[in-house]
Amino acid sequence: MFYRILIGFLFLMCVLTVPVAANAAVHTVQPGESLFMISRNYGISLDTLTRVNGLRGSLIYPGRQLYIPVNNAGGNLVYTVRTGDSLYLIGRKFGMDYRKIMSANGLNRTLIYPGAVLYIPSSGSGTAEERQPVYQTSRGFFKRPTLADVDLLARLITAEADAEPYAGKVAVGAVVLNRIASSGFPDSIREVIYQYGNGTYQFEPVMNGWINRPATAESIRAAKDALSGLDPTRGALYFFATYVKNAWLWARPLSSIIGNVAFTY
Repeated sequence: MFYRILIGFLFLMCVLTVPVAANAAVHTVQPGESLFMISRNYGISLDTLTRVNGLRGSLIYPGRQLYIPVNNAGGNLVYTVRTGDSLYLIGRKFGMDYRKIMSANGLNRTLIYPGAVLYIPSSGSGTAEERQPVYQTSRGFFKRPTLADVDLLARLITAEADAEPYAGKVAVGAVVLNRIASSGFPDSIREVIYQYGNGTYQFEPVMNGWINRPATAESIRAAKDALSGLDPTRGALYFFATYVKNAWLWARPLSSIIGNVAFTY
């Protein structure tokens, strides 16, 4: 009996100390997890986690998916608008006047759409520059994307994942940003997307010209979500269609499969 208790205690300590990717947008509850543990791992308050997911108690079951508001580089929470949301309801979820959210996002009307990304101020609304998303380079610097960066990233997402689910679109954008943060790739969105080596480009749309097609509205939203820190791949550096039979690609550690696209490290 003593050994069973000891093993159980050690398992619980491991669960409590396992780091979780802080830029995930959705968390699937695992056996043995509690709301307190999940909120602690993601660095958000238990009250915020409970209210954002509309929970009335602390009972959760394995397999349930929880929405996780994430922190951007400026310290504000990033929230993606869902169907049925209103600024008033979002304000209630985060315990603040909806007008503070409007001010933090530069909104002059209350109309919002599913998929839009809102910054939820923590204490102060901050300056307009502080609310802009940033991405990290391999040298540890932070860059703010230009409108041209967002457009280029959205055009790549359109060309690579136009028929994929929204999470897959965000994931493609996240791979580009993960490469920028990696020492094995260039240090900017443009350089990563147009990277050329060994007689070929890294991304097929650059070779066939599809990168020059206009971005869709959904891909623009996905690009902004990726730039705000959302990463369904948890750090993946590569992606390819699941029908591809290349042994080298499939030999890499698999992060996830979203729609018809595999993401690997």
